[in-house]
Amino acid sequence: MDNGNLEKIYKENFMLIYKFLICLTHNAEIAEDLTQETFYKAILHIDDFKGNCKLSVWLCEIAKNLWFNELKKNKKINFIDVNSIEIYTQHDFEEKLLNKEDIQMLYKKITKLDENIQKIFYMKLYGNMTFKEIGDVIGKSEIWTRVNFYRAKQKIKEMKNDE
Repeated sequence: MDNGNLEKIYKENFMLIYKFLICLTHNAEIAEDLTQETFYKAILHIDDFKGNCKLSVWLCEIAKNLWFNELKKNKKINFIDVNSIEIYTQHDFEEKLLNKEDIQMLYKKITKLDENIQKIFYMKLYGNMTFKEIGDVIGKSEIWTRVNFYRAKQKIKEMKNDE
């Protein structure tokens, strides 16, 4: 692959990968470092990309694996510091649900949802990603992502009402 194509891939996917890593790490500096490392690894292993998924999905998988390796290396794989998480919301529902007192309860409810739905929640609420960006990452359409986010919100509301 020539440098022009690599540069195009970088420009088209940099912000998506960076936002995805912000969602995972909750740290801009770490996300920036891992974004650079993601593209470095992608360049080294571009021949391994078979085209079975979108390039952005493949890059997100690399990024996710780098983050998990970082957590394992620092022995923090099961650690989430609830007080350090900044939450970006756009709707009243999220604002009501996601104050620091309710965050642990929300995590418990989210873990009861399907894995793809969990990813949507994390990327939307903590990564402030658009539904289109989220859909690109998980290999689904923007509409599928939006509808499932809405359905998941309804399920969480029902869980909250059942308490």
